[in-house]
Amino acid sequence: MNMASEPMLAGFALRGRNPDVLTCIANLSNDEVFTPPELANRMLDTLAAAWASDHGGASLWANPHVRFLDPCTKSGVFLREITSRLTLGLQEHIPNLRDRVAHILQKQVFGIGITQLTAMLARRSTYCSKHANGPHSIAQFADEAGNIWFERTEHEWDRGRCIYCGASQQAFDRGEALETHAYAFIHTDDIKARMAELFGDDMQFDVIIGNPPYQLSDGGFGASALPIYNKFVEQAKMLEPRFLTMVIPSRWFGGGKGLSSFRATMLGDNRIRQLVDYENAQDVFPNVDLAGGICYFLWNRDLRGPCEVTNIAGNLEQAVATRELNEFPTFVRHSGAVPIIRKVLAHDERRMSEQVSSRKPFGLPTNARPELKGDLTLRWEKGEGPYPREKIEVGHELIDQWKVITSYVGYDHAGNPGNDGRRRVLSKIDILAPGTVCTETYLVIGSYRERRQAENLVMYMKTRFFRFLMAQFMYSHHLTKSAYGFVPIISMDDEWTDERLAQRYGLTHAELEFISSKIRPYNREEMA
Repeated sequence: MNMASEPMLAGFALRGRNPDVLTCIANLSNDEVFTPPELANRMLDTLAAAWASDHGGASLWANPHVRFLDPCTKSGVFLREITSRLTLGLQEHIPNLRDRVAHILQKQVFGIGITQLTAMLARRSTYCSKHANGPHSIAQFADEAGNIWFERTEHEWDRGRCIYCGASQQAFDRGEALETHAYAFIHTDDIKARMAELFGDDMQFDVIIGNPPYQLSDGGFGASALPIYNKFVEQAKMLEPRFLTMVIPSRWFGGGKGLSSFRATMLGDNRIRQLVDYENAQDVFPNVDLAGGICYFLWNRDLRGPCEVTNIAGNLEQAVATRELNEFPTFVRHSGAVPIIRKVLAHDERRMSEQVSSRKPFGLPTNARPELKGDLTLRWEKGEGPYPREKIEVGHELIDQWKVITSYVGYDHAGNPGNDGRRRVLSKIDILAPGTVCTETYLVIGSYRERRQAENLVMYMKTRFFRFLMAQFMYSHHLTKSAYGFVPIISMDDEWTDERLAQRYGLTHAELEFISSKIRPYNREEMA
């Protein structure tokens, strides 16, 4: 076919031209992040390689029967790139270009828009027209949606929360003029019946791919939000595709509000065959601040085994290792950290998480302030002053000891490393004398009868070893007691250095070099 005579189909012959509008488009919000074409294509390459491995080397893009679904399409980049690849791959099977494109778009490529705007954008990217039945559409449909569905969906409220996504009624029950952000894919009790309703009773998707919305405001204080990307992953698995691949925040590895069950399920699911982790999300989404990094995974319904984990940091490092995801209670993102943690845990010592205080070690909130008089001293964020002992309801056993404190908020912004790929982890570390208490700005890391023991704990905390073990839990800038879960409790009658700790735990020179590549010196003068 002469492409010059087919202007409606010309888009498929113009791949590679710059600029690509989908590399320039702005995100709707940090919750609904548009996928860069480069990342979409890397995910598709991973998918295609896995398909070929499972099908004797056959090309995924030469198969006219494979069905693809993006259940949370925004820019339409996945649908567009899949269509482009199929258009090339099916040339021999369907030689006529117009017939080939019609077959792909009518029989193989499907999407669900997350808003009315993104549905139109996805149709424009995929069909070259925001209306699938419009005169400029490259494949004609009977209605304007085509195979990229969107209809306004409402939340189901119960006691101020949506029963499906947990959204706050106060925040999202806001009338017809605004989007509900009630995503159809996760607002159903029977996802298979819902897909049959949208796309037909015989619909079975071979591949589900997407970049779901990450969170919704939960009506809490400030920017408090509830993750929802996990719900998209769980619904997609229930459809039993051959392959599932999604890009989601990496925070599920070891944190995230309400993600404990999801984390346990994911780490125990040996159908996750590949996991690609970007420690700093801005390496993928330059204009989006996502705490803890970003990742994508490939789930294979029919193949079980260990997972191939790829670590990427600033395009300077790309480490690949095959391992079990659930070796530890949290997922250890860096494969190079695994043998170090194994050596530490082999000593079977108690963990610092057992002795570190919970938030509000003395029951005092962040906004507690010194009073005019009192027999104690209160440390708060910007100073200290008198406070009455009788107002302290918890933590009495700590009051008259030497205490080591550090901020509940870590040093590293949003849980991300610096430009050099290294972290400092802890911010200010200080010692509180007997008779001094603090607000919830701080955690009490340890308490002792003698000042010398507290000073030794400070020295221990400043070692790279200590902060490296903490960093394995660092998926936001908040450091709760769980972040100390790999750090061993050792005698504070001794002074500890990285050299002594390396000898104690049998760390090799290469392992020490790895720790140094991830953790900055603590002292400010050494950090330039």
